[in-house]
Amino acid sequence: MQTRVVAIIQARMSSSRLPGKVLLDIGGQPMLARVVARTSRATTVNQVIVATTTDASDDPVAACCDSIGVTYTRGSMHDVLDRYYQAAKQSKADVVIRITADCPVIDPVLIDECVNTLLDGSFDFTCNRLPPPFTRTYPIGLDTEVCTFTALEKAWNESTETFHREHVMPNLYEGVELSVVSGQLSAGLSQRGFKIAQLHHDVDYGSYRWTVDTPEDLEFMHQVYARFDGRDDFSWNEVLDLVHNENDLMQINAGIKHKTLKEIDERATGN
Repeated sequence: MQTRVVAIIQARMSSSRLPGKVLLDIGGQPMLARVVARTSRATTVNQVIVATTTDASDDPVAACCDSIGVTYTRGSMHDVLDRYYQAAKQSKADVVIRITADCPVIDPVLIDECVNTLLDGSFDFTCNRLPPPFTRTYPIGLDTEVCTFTALEKAWNESTETFHREHVMPNLYEGVELSVVSGQLSAGLSQRGFKIAQLHHDVDYGSYRWTVDTPEDLEFMHQVYARFDGRDDFSWNEVLDLVHNENDLMQINAGIKHKTLKEIDERATGN
């Protein structure tokens, strides 16, 4: 029986740093539409779902999904893990890909690499980045996390920390000690017994910032899409060539500090 792979894109309007960012225009399309289109090009993906919230503020997200013809589900504002679990269960996913709606240059080839690594190596969780104290070699904004539905369900049942629920998958990889398998792969067993693998690039581009969380990030992405005439079928390697050829581009958002794993939305705790 074929393994059913479902990519779930989390999206909501109430971003703390750039409200409404997921529907802001990038090259003539809402950012969410760009993320959906790029994710859909991954050959391993059987279905793409947008997981938004039941809050009235996210009615425009649902309307956008209707307009571009992508399936969506609505769930908890702050318990994003529950949002993922319910969407994955409803879609009968065997494998779940976590994508965020603020990554409009997410790369389908990298998504496929993460999925195929999980399937070929019988891992519970694979990724191309992990938050500090772990390292990353791919630019911020290409972040892809993949897990089995079985692992997601276990995390959903057992996660009690707020940041586990908000950031979806830390329960799986927390405390893992990774060992080098090859130049592009490290693997290990997490403290809860999950088999974890992380993909690496042979050159470290982990400080490059290609996500949208501030007005500066948005301007950077406007410039990137303008260079590709509004198309969204370019690869991450083409973006890499672009920023290396035009050094001023990455200066646009160079001063932005990236959020940490345990930095949670205070609204989730009622503070």
